[in-house]
Amino acid sequence: MDSGRRTAGRRGRATGALAIVAALAFTAGCGGSSDAPADSPSARDASGKTAGSEAAARSAPRWNPSPASVAALGDSITTGFDSCKLLADCPEVSWATGTDPAVDSLARRLLSDPTGRAFNHAVSGAVVADLPGQAAKAVADKPELVTILIGANDACADKPAEMTSTASFRRDLKRAVGTLRSELPETQLFVASIPDLRRLWSEGSKVEAARNVWQMGVCQSMLQDPLSKSPADEKRRGAVAARVTEYNTVLKEVCETDARCRHDGGAVHEYPFEVSELSRWDYFHPSKRGQQILARVAHRAITAPA
Repeated sequence: MDSGRRTAGRRGRATGALAIVAALAFTAGCGGSSDAPADSPSARDASGKTAGSEAAARSAPRWNPSPASVAALGDSITTGFDSCKLLADCPEVSWATGTDPAVDSLARRLLSDPTGRAFNHAVSGAVVADLPGQAAKAVADKPELVTILIGANDACADKPAEMTSTASFRRDLKRAVGTLRSELPETQLFVASIPDLRRLWSEGSKVEAARNVWQMGVCQSMLQDPLSKSPADEKRRGAVAARVTEYNTVLKEVCETDARCRHDGGAVHEYPFEVSELSRWDYFHPSKRGQQILARVAHRAITAPA
């Protein structure tokens, strides 16, 4: 293993988001305003709709469910780490841009021919501080859709005190989105929530093989001493879960400020993924089946009517 990389197994931060990936819903962020209060008679027309909501409906850009190109940003879940090769990226099975027909990635589902129109800038081990750099690289591709799945590594530190602060998480996410929006004003964004790390611990701790591999250094802030129910360990897990909730709130809020962004509504975080759909090598990243699930539900969310 390359000790210079933040890889699962020996580094405090896992190589990327978990494999708990599926069922992506969405919410489109848009809004409007009116001089009169929204619930006042003067703000409503004869149909009962507010003037502000009518103005927002007219000004909000139409969501394109068939973008002609896709760029993916994120961490090891999007690079396919440990999905088909031990301790290695496997981009061909990436849910976002992979070429494996068995996964049938988002790019394959959206594009008749993804060649030259699907770009993967995700990096195993990436944290949100790396996202602005990935966004800058995506600008050159001029994609019509950019997907973002990031944040598990920010919570997967050696200990809770080393997790990325929520303020820093917001700052770097806004920097990345700002770069995309300033350079690609028409590009659509899709933002997924962070998986439920505490559920991963709860389910995986029942499996001896998972407990054994986690001891090698996988997401220690949450997965250390997986069978312990001591007050200190329960407090530690609770602190990580709370920070993930804060990150997810930031992801949603930042997306909602952009009229061309859809957030998954928390569906990734809420989805009850099973151990059988995780990597058989680290019980943390998605298996090929997990990648397939994410591709299917992401496509469903992106192509759903507004």
